[in-house]
Amino acid sequence: MASQESKGQNNPVFKDYLPGSSDLPEENKPVEPTSLWKQTSHTHNLPPGLEYLTQLDRIIIHQQVELLEAILGTETSSKYEIKNHLGQRVYFAVEENGCFDRNLCSPIRSFTIRIADNMGREVITVNRPLRCNSCWFPCFLQELEVQSPPGITVGYVVQNWDPFLPKFTIQNESKEDVLKIIGPYVTCGCFEDVDFEVKALNEMSTIGKISKYWSGFVNNAFTNTANFGIQVPVDLDVKIKAVIIGACFLIDLMFFENSLDGL
Repeated sequence: MASQESKGQNNPVFKDYLPGSSDLPEENKPVEPTSLWKQTSHTHNLPPGLEYLTQLDRIIIHQQVELLEAILGTETSSKYEIKNHLGQRVYFAVEENGCFDRNLCSPIRSFTIRIADNMGREVITVNRPLRCNSCWFPCFLQELEVQSPPGITVGYVVQNWDPFLPKFTIQNESKEDVLKIIGPYVTCGCFEDVDFEVKALNEMSTIGKISKYWSGFVNNAFTNTANFGIQVPVDLDVKIKAVIIGACFLIDLMFFENSLDGL
């Protein structure tokens, strides 16, 4: 009787472990610290306008077509729609800068992107100063600040020096490292999407990605319009989600701004 009861009892440590499997039980796997990026604030403590981000694990960023830019070849201020996975618009973003910056410093230009909700209330501000993006200038690489609400910093995106790969660090408002973003060696995706992986600080585990979607030869060759997708854990801190949205804008301008970059 006792032996039958012991057979009926499952060891909770090995209940999901199959004989012959190379996978260790979850309890025996090294645990990745997530306290820096997981959502800990209650909804009423969130920056106003970011409450909806708590529900999202997929975000789509669609750049609006600029006909004047396509016809005349001049750089105009970028406008973006930020949508949920159903294609419903959540936010609208507008780039602000001067004509000189847009046309002479295009990929490295300084800008302020103002992101408003559907009621027209500005909820996120993204500031990018004029800096280098070459590995030959490691002391003056890209850095971007994200504020929410405007005037209150929630995080930074900092480019890391690397001779081969695009690398960035996501930092919180205290400039503590939270996550890494690592892109591919070649960012000109020919007939395919280009993925920038969102990784833990040890760069071993991937928790999400920023994807530049392939949108066709004609669109990529004659316009600068971009379609991006962001995939992150649903319980990622909404402030860090806002910073990753800012990182998406930075990646767009650094690697896909020129018309033929998406080919």
